[in-house]
Amino acid sequence: MLRMGSGAGFSSDRLQPAIDIARDGELDWLVFETIGERTLAFGHRDKQQDPARGYNPQLATRMRKVLQHCRDNNTRIMSNMGVANVPAAAEVIVSVARELGLKGLTVATVEGDDVSEQMSDQTVLFDYGNRTIGDVGRPLVGANAYLGTEAILPAVETGADIVITGRVADPSMFVAPLAHKYGWQLNDWDELGKGTLVGHLMECGMQITGGYFADPGIKDVPRLADCGYPIAEVDSSGNATITKLPSAGGAVTVRTVKEQMLYEVHDPTKYLTPDVTADFSTTKIQDDGNSRVSVSAATGYTRPEQLKVTVGFDGGYLGEAGFSYAGPNAAARARLARDVMVELLDRIPGAKGTYRVELIGLNSLHATAHNSESESQDVRVHIAMRAMDRDLVAMMLWEAEAMLCCGPAGGGGYRGQITPCVVTHSTMLDRDAVTPSVKVYTA
Repeated sequence: MLRMGSGAGFSSDRLQPAIDIARDGELDWLVFETIGERTLAFGHRDKQQDPARGYNPQLATRMRKVLQHCRDNNTRIMSNMGVANVPAAAEVIVSVARELGLKGLTVATVEGDDVSEQMSDQTVLFDYGNRTIGDVGRPLVGANAYLGTEAILPAVETGADIVITGRVADPSMFVAPLAHKYGWQLNDWDELGKGTLVGHLMECGMQITGGYFADPGIKDVPRLADCGYPIAEVDSSGNATITKLPSAGGAVTVRTVKEQMLYEVHDPTKYLTPDVTADFSTTKIQDDGNSRVSVSAATGYTRPEQLKVTVGFDGGYLGEAGFSYAGPNAAARARLARDVMVELLDRIPGAKGTYRVELIGLNSLHATAHNSESESQDVRVHIAMRAMDRDLVAMMLWEAEAMLCCGPAGGGGYRGQITPCVVTHSTMLDRDAVTPSVKVYTA
Protein backbone atom coordinates (compact mmCIF):
# COMPACT_ATOMS: atom_id res chain seq x y z
CA MET A 1 0.00 0.00 0.00
CA LEU A 2 1.29 3.46 -0.91
CA ARG A 3 0.12 6.25 1.37
CA MET A 4 0.07 9.72 -0.20
CA GLY A 5 -1.12 13.01 1.26
CA SER A 6 -1.92 16.41 -0.15
CA GLY A 7 -0.16 19.46 1.28
CA ALA A 8 -1.69 22.09 -1.00
CA GLY A 9 -4.33 22.35 -3.69
CA PHE A 10 -3.46 25.80 -5.01
CA SER A 11 -0.74 28.43 -4.76
CA SER A 12 -1.85 30.07 -1.50
CA ASP A 13 -3.41 27.06 0.20
CA ARG A 14 -3.39 26.82 3.99
CA LEU A 15 -0.13 25.94 5.76
CA GLN A 16 -1.03 24.47 9.17
CA PRO A 17 -2.86 21.38 7.84
CA ALA A 18 0.21 20.62 5.71
CA ILE A 19 2.36 20.70 8.85
CA ASP A 20 -0.13 18.43 10.61
CA ILE A 21 -0.22 15.85 7.83
CA ALA A 22 3.58 15.90 7.42
CA ARG A 23 3.97 15.27 11.15
CA ASP A 24 1.16 12.79 11.80
CA GLY A 25 0.16 11.34 8.42
CA GLU A 26 2.68 8.47 8.23
CA LEU A 27 3.01 9.24 4.53
CA ASP A 28 5.19 7.79 1.81
CA TRP A 29 4.66 10.95 -0.26
CA LEU A 30 3.45 14.47 0.50
CA VAL A 31 2.31 16.31 -2.64
CA PHE A 32 2.04 20.08 -2.96
CA GLU A 33 0.03 21.05 -6.07
CA THR A 34 0.19 24.83 -6.51
CA ILE A 35 0.04 25.79 -10.20
CA GLY A 36 -2.90 27.27 -12.07
CA GLU A 37 -2.78 28.81 -15.53
CA ARG A 38 -2.51 32.36 -14.20
CA THR A 39 -0.02 31.24 -11.52
CA LEU A 40 2.31 30.04 -14.24
CA ALA A 41 2.03 33.26 -16.24
CA PHE A 42 2.72 35.32 -13.12
CA GLY A 43 5.75 33.11 -12.48
CA HIS A 44 7.15 33.98 -15.90
CA ARG A 45 6.49 37.66 -15.28
CA ASP A 46 8.27 37.49 -11.91
CA LYS A 47 11.25 35.72 -13.48
CA GLN A 48 11.50 38.38 -16.18
CA GLN A 49 11.67 41.04 -13.48
CA ASP A 50 14.17 39.06 -11.37
CA PRO A 51 15.93 35.93 -12.74
CA ALA A 52 16.16 34.57 -9.19
CA ARG A 53 12.36 34.51 -8.83
CA GLY A 54 9.56 32.77 -10.69
CA TYR A 55 8.90 29.92 -8.24
CA ASN A 56 6.08 29.71 -5.69
CA PRO A 57 6.41 32.60 -3.21
CA GLN A 58 5.48 30.34 -0.28
CA LEU A 59 8.08 27.70 -1.16
CA ALA A 60 10.66 28.54 1.52
CA THR A 61 8.05 28.90 4.27
CA ARG A 62 6.40 25.59 3.40
CA MET A 63 9.71 23.74 3.26
CA ARG A 64 10.90 25.32 6.50
CA LYS A 65 7.80 23.97 8.24
CA VAL A 66 7.62 20.42 6.82
CA LEU A 67 11.13 19.27 5.90
CA GLN A 68 12.11 18.08 9.36
CA HIS A 69 8.84 16.18 9.81
CA CYS A 70 9.25 14.55 6.40
CA ARG A 71 12.84 13.57 7.15
CA ASP A 72 11.80 12.11 10.53
CA ASN A 73 8.97 10.11 8.93
CA ASN A 74 10.81 9.03 5.77
CA THR A 75 8.27 10.94 3.68
CA ARG A 76 9.24 12.09 0.21
CA ILE A 77 7.90 15.34 -1.23
CA MET A 78 6.55 16.00 -4.72
CA SER A 79 5.66 19.52 -5.83
CA ASN A 80 5.24 21.78 -8.83
CA MET A 81 6.28 24.81 -6.76
CA GLY A 82 9.12 25.34 -9.24
CA VAL A 83 6.52 27.08 -11.42
CA ALA A 84 8.57 29.01 -14.04
CA ASN A 85 11.99 28.70 -12.38
CA VAL A 86 12.63 25.14 -11.26
CA PRO A 87 16.42 25.46 -10.72
CA ALA A 88 15.93 28.50 -8.47
CA ALA A 89 13.32 26.58 -6.49
CA ALA A 90 15.76 23.71 -5.99
CA GLU A 91 18.39 26.12 -4.69
CA VAL A 92 15.87 27.56 -2.23
CA ILE A 93 15.03 24.10 -0.90
CA VAL A 94 18.71 23.22 -0.55
CA SER A 95 19.29 26.47 1.33
CA VAL A 96 16.41 25.77 3.71
CA ALA A 97 17.64 22.21 4.27
CA ARG A 98 21.10 23.48 5.19
CA GLU A 99 19.55 26.08 7.48
CA LEU A 100 17.69 23.26 9.27
CA GLY A 101 20.79 21.08 9.47
CA LEU A 102 19.38 18.45 7.09
CA LYS A 103 22.71 17.60 5.51
CA GLY A 104 22.58 15.29 2.51
CA LEU A 105 18.95 16.02 1.63
CA THR A 106 18.50 15.66 -2.13
CA VAL A 107 16.29 17.50 -4.59
CA ALA A 108 15.56 16.20 -8.10
CA THR A 109 14.29 18.71 -10.64
CA VAL A 110 12.13 18.05 -13.69
CA GLU A 111 12.58 20.58 -16.49
CA GLY A 112 11.68 20.80 -20.16
CA ASP A 113 8.12 22.09 -19.86
CA ASP A 114 9.07 25.63 -20.96
CA VAL A 115 8.33 25.71 -24.69
CA SER A 116 8.21 29.48 -25.10
CA GLU A 117 10.79 29.39 -27.88
CA GLN A 118 8.59 27.05 -29.91
CA MET A 119 5.68 29.47 -30.01
CA SER A 120 5.17 31.86 -32.94
CA ASP A 121 2.61 34.37 -34.13
CA GLN A 122 1.13 31.57 -36.26
CA THR A 123 0.60 29.16 -33.33
CA VAL A 124 -3.11 28.26 -33.21
CA LEU A 125 -4.93 28.61 -29.87
CA PHE A 126 -7.73 26.04 -29.62
CA ASP A 127 -9.56 27.93 -26.87
CA TYR A 128 -9.56 31.20 -28.82
CA GLY A 129 -11.71 30.24 -31.78
CA ASN A 130 -8.66 28.72 -33.51
CA ARG A 131 -7.17 32.17 -33.82
CA THR A 132 -3.44 32.58 -33.36
CA ILE A 133 -0.98 34.02 -30.87
CA GLY A 134 -0.56 36.95 -33.23
CA ASP A 135 -4.30 37.60 -33.08
CA VAL A 136 -4.15 38.03 -29.29
CA GLY A 137 -2.24 41.26 -29.75
CA ARG A 138 -0.44 41.07 -26.41
CA PRO A 139 3.20 40.35 -25.49
CA LEU A 140 3.83 36.67 -24.75
CA VAL A 141 5.31 36.06 -21.29
CA GLY A 142 5.77 32.29 -21.48
CA ALA A 143 4.45 28.93 -22.67
CA ASN A 144 4.60 25.61 -20.86
CA ALA A 145 3.69 22.08 -21.90
CA TYR A 146 1.93 19.78 -19.44
CA LEU A 147 4.48 17.06 -18.75
CA GLY A 148 3.39 13.76 -17.26
CA THR A 149 4.55 10.60 -15.53
CA GLU A 150 7.03 9.78 -18.28
CA ALA A 151 8.93 12.98 -17.46
CA ILE A 152 8.58 12.72 -13.67
CA LEU A 153 9.52 9.04 -13.23
CA PRO A 154 13.27 9.49 -13.81
CA ALA A 155 13.31 12.06 -11.00
CA VAL A 156 11.42 9.72 -8.68
CA GLU A 157 13.83 6.91 -9.57
CA THR A 158 16.81 8.95 -8.37
CA GLY A 159 15.55 8.36 -4.84
CA ALA A 160 15.65 12.09 -4.11
CA ASP A 161 13.92 13.29 -0.96
CA ILE A 162 12.12 15.99 -2.94
CA VAL A 163 10.99 16.11 -6.57
CA ILE A 164 10.35 19.64 -7.80
CA THR A 165 8.74 20.39 -11.15
CA GLY A 166 7.31 23.17 -13.23
CA ARG A 167 4.16 22.61 -15.29
CA VAL A 168 3.13 18.99 -15.08
CA ALA A 169 -0.37 17.55 -15.16
CA ASP A 170 -1.73 17.68 -11.62
CA PRO A 171 -2.69 13.98 -11.37
CA SER A 172 0.72 12.94 -12.71
CA MET A 173 2.36 14.02 -9.46
CA PHE A 174 0.46 11.19 -7.81
CA VAL A 175 0.65 8.73 -10.71
CA ALA A 176 4.45 8.86 -10.97
CA PRO A 177 5.07 7.62 -7.39
CA LEU A 178 2.47 4.90 -7.93
CA ALA A 179 4.06 3.79 -11.19
CA HIS A 180 7.45 3.69 -9.48
CA LYS A 181 6.17 1.78 -6.45
CA TYR A 182 4.20 -0.84 -8.37
CA GLY A 183 6.19 -1.08 -11.58
CA TRP A 184 3.42 0.19 -13.84
CA GLN A 185 4.45 0.56 -17.45
CA LEU A 186 3.62 3.64 -19.50
CA ASN A 187 1.03 1.63 -21.45
CA ASP A 188 -0.70 0.00 -18.47
CA TRP A 189 -3.78 2.02 -19.32
CA ASP A 190 -6.18 0.68 -16.69
CA GLU A 191 -3.71 1.17 -13.85
CA LEU A 192 -2.83 4.63 -15.14
CA GLY A 193 -6.53 5.44 -15.40
CA LYS A 194 -7.12 4.41 -11.79
CA GLY A 195 -4.05 6.30 -10.65
CA THR A 196 -5.22 9.36 -12.53
CA LEU A 197 -8.55 9.21 -10.72
CA VAL A 198 -6.69 9.12 -7.40
CA GLY A 199 -4.55 12.06 -8.46
CA HIS A 200 -7.58 14.00 -9.64
CA LEU A 201 -9.35 13.40 -6.34
CA MET A 202 -6.30 14.49 -4.34
CA GLU A 203 -4.92 17.36 -6.40
CA CYS A 204 -7.25 20.06 -5.04
CA GLY A 205 -6.45 19.38 -1.40
CA MET A 206 -9.31 20.16 0.96
CA GLN A 207 -11.94 20.14 -1.78
CA ILE A 208 -12.43 16.45 -1.03
CA THR A 209 -12.48 16.89 2.76
CA GLY A 210 -15.11 19.63 2.89
CA GLY A 211 -13.47 22.76 1.54
CA TYR A 212 -15.31 24.43 -1.37
CA PHE A 213 -18.13 22.04 -0.47
CA ALA A 214 -19.78 23.29 2.72
CA ASP A 215 -23.27 24.79 2.41
CA PRO A 216 -24.99 25.29 5.81
CA GLY A 217 -28.13 23.21 6.25
CA ILE A 218 -27.56 21.48 2.93
CA LYS A 219 -24.02 20.12 3.07
CA ASP A 220 -22.78 20.61 6.61
CA VAL A 221 -19.08 20.08 7.31
CA PRO A 222 -17.81 19.63 10.89
CA ARG A 223 -15.01 21.89 12.16
CA LEU A 224 -14.44 23.59 8.83
CA ALA A 225 -11.86 25.93 10.40
CA ASP A 226 -9.73 22.85 11.15
CA CYS A 227 -10.35 21.11 7.81
CA GLY A 228 -7.49 18.76 6.96
CA TYR A 229 -5.83 17.70 3.74
CA PRO A 230 -6.72 14.28 2.28
CA ILE A 231 -4.78 11.04 2.41
CA ALA A 232 -4.95 8.30 -0.25
CA GLU A 233 -4.10 4.68 0.50
CA VAL A 234 -3.52 3.11 -2.92
CA ASP A 235 -3.00 -0.55 -3.78
CA SER A 236 -1.04 -2.07 -6.67
CA SER A 237 -4.06 -2.05 -9.01
CA GLY A 238 -4.70 1.67 -8.44
CA ASN A 239 -7.80 1.28 -6.29
CA ALA A 240 -7.76 3.54 -3.25
CA THR A 241 -9.26 4.63 0.02
CA ILE A 242 -9.51 8.38 0.54
CA THR A 243 -9.36 9.55 4.16
CA LYS A 244 -7.90 12.23 6.44
CA LEU A 245 -6.18 12.55 9.79
CA PRO A 246 -8.56 11.50 12.61
CA SER A 247 -7.67 14.73 14.42
CA ALA A 248 -8.51 16.96 11.45
CA GLY A 249 -11.78 18.74 10.84
CA GLY A 250 -13.83 18.28 7.72
CA ALA A 251 -15.13 14.99 6.36
CA VAL A 252 -14.55 12.56 3.51
CA THR A 253 -17.91 11.32 2.24
CA VAL A 254 -19.39 9.89 -0.92
CA ARG A 255 -20.69 13.39 -1.71
CA THR A 256 -17.33 15.12 -1.30
CA VAL A 257 -15.70 12.45 -3.45
CA LYS A 258 -18.33 12.69 -6.19
CA GLU A 259 -18.12 16.47 -6.34
CA GLN A 260 -14.35 16.39 -6.67
CA MET A 261 -14.44 13.56 -9.21
CA LEU A 262 -16.56 15.72 -11.52
CA TYR A 263 -14.65 18.95 -10.81
CA GLU A 264 -13.31 20.47 -14.06
CA VAL A 265 -14.30 17.33 -15.97
CA HIS A 266 -16.08 17.91 -19.28
CA ASP A 267 -16.44 14.25 -20.27
CA PRO A 268 -16.06 11.61 -17.51
CA THR A 269 -15.44 8.94 -20.16
CA LYS A 270 -12.55 10.85 -21.69
CA TYR A 271 -10.45 12.72 -19.13
CA LEU A 272 -7.29 13.63 -21.02
CA THR A 273 -3.87 13.75 -19.36
CA PRO A 274 -0.33 13.29 -20.72
CA ASP A 275 -0.40 9.78 -19.21
CA VAL A 276 -3.71 8.29 -20.29
CA THR A 277 -7.22 8.93 -21.49
CA ALA A 278 -8.97 8.11 -18.23
CA ASP A 279 -12.55 6.88 -17.97
CA PHE A 280 -14.21 7.78 -14.67
CA SER A 281 -17.68 6.63 -15.74
CA THR A 282 -17.16 3.10 -14.42
CA THR A 283 -15.94 4.24 -11.00
CA LYS A 284 -17.39 2.62 -7.89
CA ILE A 285 -17.53 4.72 -4.73
CA GLN A 286 -18.20 3.17 -1.32
CA ASP A 287 -18.52 4.82 2.09
CA ASP A 288 -16.54 2.75 4.61
CA GLY A 289 -17.40 5.03 7.54
CA ASN A 290 -15.28 7.32 9.71
CA SER A 291 -14.26 9.55 6.78
CA ARG A 292 -13.00 6.61 4.72
CA VAL A 293 -14.30 6.28 1.16
CA SER A 294 -13.15 3.61 -1.29
CA VAL A 295 -12.84 4.32 -5.01
CA SER A 296 -12.30 1.60 -7.59
CA ALA A 297 -12.99 0.39 -11.13
CA ALA A 298 -11.90 3.47 -13.09
CA THR A 299 -10.28 2.54 -16.39
CA GLY A 300 -8.14 4.07 -19.08
CA TYR A 301 -6.96 3.76 -22.62
CA THR A 302 -4.36 5.19 -24.99
CA ARG A 303 -2.89 8.57 -24.04
CA PRO A 304 -3.31 11.62 -26.33
CA GLU A 305 -0.72 12.05 -29.07
CA GLN A 306 -0.11 15.70 -28.21
CA LEU A 307 0.53 17.69 -25.04
CA LYS A 308 -1.52 20.64 -23.91
CA VAL A 309 0.37 23.94 -23.62
CA THR A 310 -0.61 26.97 -21.55
CA VAL A 311 0.39 30.22 -23.24
CA GLY A 312 0.61 33.28 -21.01
CA PHE A 313 0.36 36.89 -22.16
CA ASP A 314 0.90 40.25 -20.53
CA GLY A 315 -2.59 41.38 -19.56
CA GLY A 316 -1.60 44.92 -18.69
CA TYR A 317 -3.03 46.33 -15.49
CA LEU A 318 -6.15 45.66 -13.47
CA GLY A 319 -7.53 48.54 -11.46
CA GLU A 320 -10.21 48.11 -8.82
CA ALA A 321 -11.91 50.86 -6.86
CA GLY A 322 -14.94 51.04 -4.60
CA PHE A 323 -16.93 53.15 -2.20
CA SER A 324 -20.08 52.54 -0.17
CA TYR A 325 -23.50 53.99 0.60
CA ALA A 326 -25.65 53.04 3.58
CA GLY A 327 -28.99 53.94 5.08
CA PRO A 328 -32.23 55.28 3.55
CA ASN A 329 -32.15 55.64 -0.24
CA ALA A 330 -28.70 54.01 -0.40
CA ALA A 331 -29.57 52.04 -3.55
CA ALA A 332 -30.69 55.16 -5.39
CA ARG A 333 -27.53 57.01 -4.39
CA ALA A 334 -25.40 54.07 -5.52
CA ARG A 335 -27.18 53.96 -8.88
CA LEU A 336 -26.59 57.67 -9.33
CA ALA A 337 -22.92 57.22 -8.48
CA ARG A 338 -22.68 54.39 -11.01
CA ASP A 339 -24.25 56.52 -13.73
CA VAL A 340 -21.94 59.44 -12.99
CA MET A 341 -18.88 57.17 -13.07
CA VAL A 342 -19.93 55.74 -16.44
CA GLU A 343 -20.44 59.23 -17.85
CA LEU A 344 -17.06 60.45 -16.59
CA LEU A 345 -15.10 57.37 -17.66
CA ASP A 346 -16.58 57.39 -21.15
CA ARG A 347 -15.15 60.88 -21.61
CA ILE A 348 -11.59 59.59 -21.09
CA PRO A 349 -9.96 58.64 -24.44
CA GLY A 350 -9.48 54.88 -24.64
CA ALA A 351 -11.51 54.04 -21.54
CA LYS A 352 -14.76 52.95 -23.15
CA GLY A 353 -15.13 49.17 -23.14
CA THR A 354 -12.28 48.60 -20.68
CA TYR A 355 -14.25 48.81 -17.45
CA ARG A 356 -17.24 47.47 -15.56
CA VAL A 357 -19.27 49.07 -12.76
CA GLU A 358 -21.24 46.88 -10.32
CA LEU A 359 -23.41 47.51 -7.29
CA ILE A 360 -22.35 45.00 -4.65
CA GLY A 361 -25.13 44.13 -2.23
CA LEU A 362 -27.75 44.89 -4.83
CA ASN A 363 -27.21 42.93 -8.04
CA SER A 364 -23.52 42.53 -8.81
CA LEU A 365 -23.81 38.79 -9.48
CA HIS A 366 -27.47 38.62 -10.52
CA ALA A 367 -28.04 41.84 -12.42
CA THR A 368 -30.11 40.10 -15.11
CA ALA A 369 -31.83 37.55 -12.87
CA HIS A 370 -35.56 37.56 -12.23
CA ASN A 371 -36.61 38.89 -8.83
CA SER A 372 -33.16 40.30 -8.05
CA GLU A 373 -32.96 42.77 -5.20
CA SER A 374 -33.90 46.30 -6.22
CA GLU A 375 -33.37 48.01 -2.88
CA SER A 376 -30.82 47.76 -0.09
CA GLN A 377 -29.52 49.97 2.68
CA ASP A 378 -25.95 48.71 2.26
CA VAL A 379 -24.53 49.07 -1.25
CA ARG A 380 -20.96 49.28 -2.52
CA VAL A 381 -20.09 50.69 -5.93
CA HIS A 382 -17.29 48.60 -7.45
CA ILE A 383 -15.39 49.65 -10.57
CA ALA A 384 -12.90 47.39 -12.36
CA MET A 385 -10.80 48.32 -15.39
CA ARG A 386 -8.21 46.38 -17.38
CA ALA A 387 -5.93 48.19 -19.81
CA MET A 388 -2.37 48.05 -21.09
CA ASP A 389 -1.89 51.73 -20.14
CA ARG A 390 -1.31 52.08 -16.39
CA ASP A 391 -2.01 55.81 -16.54
CA LEU A 392 -5.49 55.11 -17.91
CA VAL A 393 -6.21 52.77 -15.00
CA ALA A 394 -4.84 55.32 -12.53
CA MET A 395 -7.22 57.93 -13.95
CA MET A 396 -10.15 55.63 -13.18
CA LEU A 397 -9.01 55.34 -9.56
CA TRP A 398 -8.71 59.12 -9.36
CA GLU A 399 -12.24 59.63 -10.63
CA ALA A 400 -13.55 56.99 -8.21
CA GLU A 401 -11.93 58.61 -5.19
CA ALA A 402 -13.21 62.02 -6.25
CA MET A 403 -16.75 60.66 -5.97
CA LEU A 404 -16.46 60.91 -2.17
CA CYS A 405 -16.93 64.68 -2.37
CA CYS A 406 -18.21 65.14 -5.92
CA GLY A 407 -20.83 62.39 -6.02
CA PRO A 408 -24.05 61.58 -4.16
CA ALA A 409 -24.36 62.27 -0.45
CA GLY A 410 -22.88 60.00 2.16
CA GLY A 411 -20.29 58.06 0.17
CA GLY A 412 -17.38 56.58 2.10
CA GLY A 413 -14.95 53.72 2.56
CA TYR A 414 -12.99 54.30 -0.64
CA ARG A 415 -10.34 51.73 -1.54
CA GLY A 416 -8.41 51.44 -4.78
CA GLN A 417 -5.52 49.44 -6.15
CA ILE A 418 -3.70 48.63 -9.38
CA THR A 419 -2.12 45.23 -10.00
CA PRO A 420 -0.43 43.68 -13.04
CA CYS A 421 -2.53 41.02 -14.73
CA VAL A 422 -2.10 38.23 -17.25
CA VAL A 423 -4.16 36.49 -19.92
CA THR A 424 -3.83 32.80 -20.76
CA HIS A 425 -4.79 30.64 -23.73
CA SER A 426 -4.08 27.05 -24.76
CA THR A 427 -2.55 25.22 -27.69
CA MET A 428 -1.25 21.71 -28.43
CA LEU A 429 2.27 20.47 -29.14
CA ASP A 430 3.64 17.17 -30.42
CA ARG A 431 5.27 15.07 -27.70
CA ASP A 432 8.56 14.77 -29.54
CA ALA A 433 8.92 18.56 -29.48
CA VAL A 434 9.44 18.41 -25.71
CA THR A 435 12.65 17.14 -24.08
CA PRO A 436 12.35 16.67 -20.30
CA SER A 437 15.48 16.54 -18.16
CA VAL A 438 16.36 15.70 -14.56
CA LYS A 439 19.06 17.13 -12.29
CA VAL A 440 19.85 16.32 -8.65
CA TYR A 441 20.90 18.89 -6.04
CA THR A 442 22.32 18.00 -2.61
CA ALA A 443 22.16 20.01 0.62
